[in-house]
Amino acid sequence: MFTCDNLGVNGAGHLTFAGQDTAALAAEYGTPLYLMDEDRIRQCCRTYLRAMREHFPAGSAPLYAGKACAFGQLYRIMSEEGMGIDVVSCGEIHTAARAGFDLANAYFHGNCKTDADIAYAMDRGVGAFVVDGAEELDAIEAEAEKRGIRQAVLLRLTPGIDTHTYEAVNTGKVDSKFGSAIETGQAETLTAHALTLRHVDLAGFHCHIGSQVFAEDVFERAAAIMLEFIASVRKEHGYTARRLDLGGGYGVRYVADDPVLDIAAKIADVAKAVKDACARLDLPEPAILLEPGRSIVADAGLTLYTVGAVKHIPGYKSYVAIDGGMADNPRYALYRSRYTCLCANRMAEANELVCSVVGRCCESGDIIQEGVSLPGGIRRGDLVAVCTTGAYNYSMASNYNRLPRPPIVLLSGGKARVAVARESLDDLTRLDL
Repeated sequence: MFTCDNLGVNGAGHLTFAGQDTAALAAEYGTPLYLMDEDRIRQCCRTYLRAMREHFPAGSAPLYAGKACAFGQLYRIMSEEGMGIDVVSCGEIHTAARAGFDLANAYFHGNCKTDADIAYAMDRGVGAFVVDGAEELDAIEAEAEKRGIRQAVLLRLTPGIDTHTYEAVNTGKVDSKFGSAIETGQAETLTAHALTLRHVDLAGFHCHIGSQVFAEDVFERAAAIMLEFIASVRKEHGYTARRLDLGGGYGVRYVADDPVLDIAAKIADVAKAVKDACARLDLPEPAILLEPGRSIVADAGLTLYTVGAVKHIPGYKSYVAIDGGMADNPRYALYRSRYTCLCANRMAEANELVCSVVGRCCESGDIIQEGVSLPGGIRRGDLVAVCTTGAYNYSMASNYNRLPRPPIVLLSGGKARVAVARESLDDLTRLDL
């Protein structure tokens, strides 16, 4: 039934999360409610840190991908755990800076950085830019020249790998909107251009092959392709990359039949592939960067809802409607993402009702999950828990239908604290003129 070991059932028949009674948390903080298991987040960070220190050269590091979930307390956790970060907007940079994160350990991504974005990031001391193309490279050169600095950059390349993940999260193919393709020669052209710029320090290269990846050898294949490119650049241009960022994308368990990934073992496999390729190509091993996001926070999250209505259409289907929906979790509407849904206050009862769990938004596509099994007697006032919602739920939440976004409550050591307050109705109109 459970997809992660931070879930359980107590003597009252209530779902527990991070050792705490979810029904009690719902009573205290209200619903919809995002819960985040801080201890699980720290455990995942330490898994990456230990494995990368053990298997990769000095200077290698995991960079938490803030697009998965970004708020102040989370960046404080990343700072305390010694993680770097991957940021994709001025908003993420501002949030991290406000939380006291050292932005020298931040890498700024994005395929369409504006001049204002570039200037803001440099003014805040962002350590490196991950550059998507020649126009961005020239804009960075211009801003760096104004400041009399050399700005470290990685060039984002597409290695031409199809990961067989959902199309919207597959980013490593030749025709991706991201990066410059190795296959077409554009990657080498961009590299040659970067090496001519006086205020750009080309630190190395970056690739990102996709998201929710379980395939056995995808990262190993990407590493080999990138290292072969690095070897060809050394031969043609006399430049040897110091850093190689292999991106993120390791999959997590949303439902029981998703595989269980041993992250430490996967990192060891990638390290072996890197070592073997470097030996074959007579290359010094570059420092390796990885960008875990989902695999740091996904199963550290759980969302609680209150049932508002149960509707049976005889001979057709049943619906269980909740007090949240696509405004706080749009992933089913976007990707048909799978989730495990549980009746948090009636865990001891048999799940006899097959239904669709749907939201309150005025939209027929406002669905959290189809084909869910819940107790036959589920009714208004019961609680539905949606598991593994730590990634791309809060970060993608909206105010659709003018709904306030839920709060985030961090759980650690048997205690709970509010990390992000629940939005009020006044918050919705604060910027109205």
